[in-house]
Amino acid sequence: MTTVIQPLLEKGIVEYSIVHTVILEYLTIADKTSASDVIRQLIPHLTQGSSVVDGDELSGVAEVPTKSKAKKKRSSEPLLIRIMQTREGLKIGLACLKHGSAKDRKKIIKSLKGQNMKLALGDYGCLFLACLLSIVDDTKLVTKVVIDELTKQLKELIFDKNGRRPLLQLLHPLCSRYLTPTDLICLKYSVPSLVSKDEASESATKVNLDSKLDDVADKEPGGSEDTLVASDSKKDPFKRRQELLVKSELFEVLIETCIENVGELLRTNFGKDVLYEVAVGGKNNVLEGVTDRIHVLHNAIASDAERPRTEDVEHAFDNYHSSRVIRKMILDCPAFAATLWKKALKGKCKSFADGFSSKVVAAYLESSDSKVKDLAKSEVQPLIDGGILKIPDHKAAEKK
Repeated sequence: MTTVIQPLLEKGIVEYSIVHTVILEYLTIADKTSASDVIRQLIPHLTQGSSVVDGDELSGVAEVPTKSKAKKKRSSEPLLIRIMQTREGLKIGLACLKHGSAKDRKKIIKSLKGQNMKLALGDYGCLFLACLLSIVDDTKLVTKVVIDELTKQLKELIFDKNGRRPLLQLLHPLCSRYLTPTDLICLKYSVPSLVSKDEASESATKVNLDSKLDDVADKEPGGSEDTLVASDSKKDPFKRRQELLVKSELFEVLIETCIENVGELLRTNFGKDVLYEVAVGGKNNVLEGVTDRIHVLHNAIASDAERPRTEDVEHAFDNYHSSRVIRKMILDCPAFAATLWKKALKGKCKSFADGFSSKVVAAYLESSDSKVKDLAKSEVQPLIDGGILKIPDHKAAEKK
């Protein structure tokens, strides 16, 4: 395989998916020195625009179908961006990012200037950015090249299925509510010979746990973001997240965007996820220190829920998406639960005791926080006793 791979690397023929497949197969069997050498040769090709060779240069290496026999024009777009159309291309990019040197990662990051939105909105590019934000120690460079560019178009990212993922990775790393099992496996891809057996085994185990035990894994205090590491990464993952979210002032624009678009975010499938994570302060309270701004967001959500029911806009408690995310906020964030109760629910529970809104009301007695339960018990318990409001059987049994 070395005799096949080497001519490809020397000629820079690394744009085609068939070549990615061959290189990935090679990396599964290559020893440490050989794998490192391939990655070292790949990075210069990926970080600069390159000419697409014609059929003659491919002779004797691989038969690659092309749309035109004529030579294609040189593209100013880095090859790294163009290969993010397939899972194999993503894995090639991740291998270079994780196993390259700090200098290599700096070169990769600089090549992304002006290309981050295109990456973020792509099925595989968003995962590459999520990994980059999780493993690169140079947060000043990442902020300058990546975060600052994404911040300018934050609203589009928040509402987009793929665009929200880099943001969610900062707020709640490797959460299987936002990433599929396949996504998690891709993010944790590493070249076997360049990681220890213990690390590889631990990473595989955590992928299975994340995909099967979502709720349990989310509540574990340590989290699993430390499974995404570069070969020479030294910075604490939590500190890295804080620097990229808070020190960069991304959080300020993020919270402001959530406040300005709170009604739409609550009622959309993808927007509600970012809204929830910001409202609860992120995993392990990564937004600690900016709670005043988060309380402003709590008030904005409660104000939306305070509005009377009309035919023009579906009430926040009656909408499928918003009722569920508000219920989860009540269960996970006592500060929000108190604000919502005082502003939108106190004295009105009976009118919200059926349909989707009943889940919001019942959440107060389902909460594990005694203060949240005490807020609502005198008003909600009679509704349950009278058969007007129903809560899940296992919760009702606990009350008895």
